Amino acid sequence: MMSTKAFTLVSAVERELLVGDKEQGHIECVECCGKNLYVGTSDCVVYHFLLEERAQPAGTATFSATKQLHRHLGFRKPVSELRAASALNRLLVLCDNSITLVNMMSLEPVPSGARIKGAVALALNENPVSGDPFCVEVCIISVKRRTIQVFLVYEDRVQIVREVSTPEQPLAVAVDGHFLCLALTTQYIILNYNTGVAQDLFPYCSDEKRPIVKRIGRQEFLLAGPGGLGMFATVAGISQRAPVHWSENVIGAAICFPYVIALDNEFITVHSMLDQQQKQTLPFKEGHILQDFEGRVIVATSKGVYILVPLPLEKQIQDLLASRRVEEALVLAKGARRNIPKEKFQVMYRRILQQAGFIQFAQLQFLEAKELFRSGQLDVRELISLYPFLLPTSSSFTRSHPPLHEYADLNQLTQGDQEKMAKCKRFLMSYLNEVRSTEVANGYKEDIDTALLKLYAEADHDSLLDLLVTENSCLLTDSAAWLEKHKKYFALGLLYHYNNQDAAAVQLWVNIVNGDIHDSTRSDLYEYVVDFLTYSLDQELVWKYADWVLQKSEEVGVQVFTRRPLDEQQNSFNPDSIITCLKKYPKALVKYLEHLVIDRRLQKEEYHTRLALLYLDEVLQQRRSGANSKGAEATETQAKLRHLLQKSDLYRVHFLIDRVRGAGLPMESAILHGKLEEHEEALRILVHELQDFSAAEDYCLWRSEGRDPSYRQRLFHTLLAMYLQPGPSVPELAVAATDLLNHHAAEFDAARVLQLLPGTWSVQLLRPFLTGAVRDSVHARRTTQVALGLAKSENLIYKYDKMKLKGSSVRLSDKKLCQMCQNPFREPVFVRYPNGGLVHTHCAAGRHTNPSPPGPGART
Repeated sequence: MMSTKAFTLVSAVERELLVGDKEQGHIECVECCGKNLYVGTSDCVVYHFLLEERAQPAGTATFSATKQLHRHLGFRKPVSELRAASALNRLLVLCDNSITLVNMMSLEPVPSGARIKGAVALALNENPVSGDPFCVEVCIISVKRRTIQVFLVYEDRVQIVREVSTPEQPLAVAVDGHFLCLALTTQYIILNYNTGVAQDLFPYCSDEKRPIVKRIGRQEFLLAGPGGLGMFATVAGISQRAPVHWSENVIGAAICFPYVIALDNEFITVHSMLDQQQKQTLPFKEGHILQDFEGRVIVATSKGVYILVPLPLEKQIQDLLASRRVEEALVLAKGARRNIPKEKFQVMYRRILQQAGFIQFAQLQFLEAKELFRSGQLDVRELISLYPFLLPTSSSFTRSHPPLHEYADLNQLTQGDQEKMAKCKRFLMSYLNEVRSTEVANGYKEDIDTALLKLYAEADHDSLLDLLVTENSCLLTDSAAWLEKHKKYFALGLLYHYNNQDAAAVQLWVNIVNGDIHDSTRSDLYEYVVDFLTYSLDQELVWKYADWVLQKSEEVGVQVFTRRPLDEQQNSFNPDSIITCLKKYPKALVKYLEHLVIDRRLQKEEYHTRLALLYLDEVLQQRRSGANSKGAEATETQAKLRHLLQKSDLYRVHFLIDRVRGAGLPMESAILHGKLEEHEEALRILVHELQDFSAAEDYCLWRSEGRDPSYRQRLFHTLLAMYLQPGPSVPELAVAATDLLNHHAAEFDAARVLQLLPGTWSVQLLRPFLTGAVRDSVHARRTTQVALGLAKSENLIYKYDKMKLKGSSVRLSDKKLCQMCQNPFREPVFVRYPNGGLVHTHCAAGRHTNPSPPGPGART
């Protein structure tokens, strides 16, 4: 059991002050009230001493006793007990079974001679029920068998108020309010003398040991139980505290919160009421009295009086912390709450929690340390300051005084153990990351974030980048130097960017990509720079590095312009300026023009023509370099060129057709001839040069898209005529003509087709075409009949309306006014509206609506 120095034993009254050279008298009892100490001896003498306390630097105290007077009480028996009633200025003296009232200062008996006779033992009620401030309540064990008596004691008289019988002979008593705690012959009980209700507690044997009954607080008592246990009991007969372990032969007990003190033949033992552990043992032989008086603990032998002086609780706590006994220190600190003012306690307790946290931290108990730091509201800079160079150079922090720990820095704490140091750094990273967004960081965010950045950089931690791309308070100067020291150049660029120094950031990243400095944080750093410039609002910065990104990769670099937000492309970056910049980079230029023409759909002839020319140049270049090979790249470029030529109506067709002529690009020539409405030439190329009959059909569909049916019919007839034109018979053309008719029967005038077809073709061969033609013809005839019927019906309705209008008369006079101009009619010519309104003919000609709002569909 580790010991705690909770008390020091100091002498208060030496034997020489009591009996001088006499040998017969010895101490029987003591009483202390304030500075007044009373001693009763075996030769019936009461001594009065004045105690003087002197504080010591170590937090303890010494006492010196000055004898005031002594008085012999006139009996031949020893003084058994002394009790002070300071409110009455009376001392109750039990001697020879009689309680005498004497003056506290003069020790003279009261003039009235009032006394209580027949008393074996007495106890004062410290929780009186009478409510009279000019009396005290005294409970005695009477000489009558199995009897307890309760008295009210005044300055010069006594008054019995209750006599209570007990089941067995009482040997010791303590009182609280109406409740008596009694040690009987074989057991302890709680007895309510007002109601007579008794509550058994637990048995004990009075023949084997001396009973102890002591009131320790409101409605709570301390008892010497079986098996050397100090038992706590309430008036309800239950225990709210765990027992303490005493020796078997305890003589007396006392309370000095939070400690229980016990006396036996050889030792004074100190146990904590908070955790029931034995904290201190003091050798003390021949002791036979142990009592506490208003927090002062007095022990005595037959020859001397001593005082147990408690060390201040804060000093005890600090001693426990110094011994690394954190749990005990915290338990004692919590227990001290009742003895210390609230505000002072809170300040003290926070500091103790912080100290305990550093002790746990030094033992690498990080979870416990973190909880203590949080509970103690630690200024996190106290922890950061343990780590060399983590606090910014501009920080004004100074450590707490007196210090919370004994360590200069982490090197001293870990004694150079690199593994322990790494664990400590990982803990600090975790702790700072948790507290940086809480109230703990208020006022210290720059110190915390800068320290966290340094730890991340040193440990090559992934969270470094997360810290820099989110809101942070890292100090630029300190952080930049640290990142450069640890070669975290990409992270340094992020730091510059966060501090609005984009030019420095991009230059740093460019140096990494160029290989001037080494940082492997991102393998895709070039793409990252492109992306960064794409969304940068700094036009000057974008133009500065445009050449660099294009030189690295034209296809990727051009994204700086193509992926910009649309509003910036329209306002800040002029397409013509960008095209001028991209002249040196043909691939990038193609990508940018595709962006303008296809993505943004800008309707500007120059962009469309330029893109078509670039496509054309690339196709020709590929043809020349590939010896007419048709690789995937050439096919893709040609497909883009053909798509543009087909879909766009903005490029200069004549200019392109001159470039295509003789270049061996028949399909492109056909498309361009089609744009010029030169359909026969276009179809000639597709049919006779390319012999691509499917492309010829697609051409007819493409060029007639959105046009009237007669235009489409004309195109298909032109193609059919080309297939059937006179000349040497080509089987492929006949097959193509048959397929064309059978697949697109609806696009042809069947009568004209039948005139063109050779007489040798069978009906079976043209069955799909003829079936479709007949069906279309029948459908057209029936549709026409339906339309004709509807027209006749509508005409009949109009005729009916006209007859109705003619069948009604109109009366016209010079008093009738035109509803438009409000003038009278001068001649019998007018216009009448269906609603009955009459207007001049010239007024009706100038208006297209009725004078008074006409109904819908009104007709004249």
